Amino acid sequence: MRGYESMASRISKTYSEAMQEVVAKYRGVGQPWPATSRQIARWAIRNGEWIPHENGVVQQCARDIARALREERYRDPQGRKVRTKHAASLSDDGLGGVDADGSPHRQEAFWTDIRTGKWQHLARAFQQRRSQILGDCKQLKTDVESYNENHFESKTIQMVFDFTEDLAEMDQPDEYRPGPGDGDDIT
Repeated sequence: MRGYESMASRISKTYSEAMQEVVAKYRGVGQPWPATSRQIARWAIRNGEWIPHENGVVQQCARDIARALREERYRDPQGRKVRTKHAASLSDDGLGGVDADGSPHRQEAFWTDIRTGKWQHLARAFQQRRSQILGDCKQLKTDVESYNENHFESKTIQMVFDFTEDLAEMDQPDEYRPGPGDGDDIT
């Protein structure tokens, strides 16, 4: 499995490095900065720095579909807005198996519906999302620490990674619901 992960990260990293070079060229020719990724993409396509290939178009479509699936919501019986579709990374055989030559099956994100999906799939999806959030928090912590330690002329940026109070606040109702005795029956 380790060899497969290394190969996958090298391929991904190579494409990421190519995209980083596109950004460097964009900046190098004096284009507006800071810039949105959309501005950079328009410039890259217009100047032949990025040419779509069929595989790239399929990947873009897949990313757009995944984004749409992540945004789909429904109201559960308790009235909560709940994300409907969830992805779990599994081997393409769904089991994590290996081919006859011993190479691991390819990892893919398989989507399911929270209302009909199997417990195992949803448990894995939720744990993987939690791990992603943790990884994002770790990277944010590293970025903030680096900024604070290397920009002495600026005030330090404080970051709190305990989300307990934030989650409790977000669980509060969005609108006022009068309770008993809160009516307009003043005499």
